[in-house]
Amino acid sequence: KDPMKVQILVRLKSGVLDVQGKAVENGLGDLGFEGVAGVRVGRLIEMEVPATSLDAAKPQIQEMCQKLLANPIIENFEIRQG
Repeated sequence: KDPMKVQILVRLKSGVLDVQGKAVENGLGDLGFEGVAGVRVGRLIEMEVPATSLDAAKPQIQEMCQKLLANPIIENFEIRQG
């Protein structure tokens, strides 16, 4: 069977200062895009895993996130089929 494509969206937890998001927000304001607020910047990780369903793949992907792909102290992650 073909590998399944998954996406992992990693973002800072709410309450954690997002310096990059604030820089983007300020830059958009400088460019004349008024009223933009609450900008948060994250990262998208795409991969292929040897699984037949997302439910079957999730435990291994969660372990990957906790050990390498995300910093569980300051970041949340969301796993979806992609």
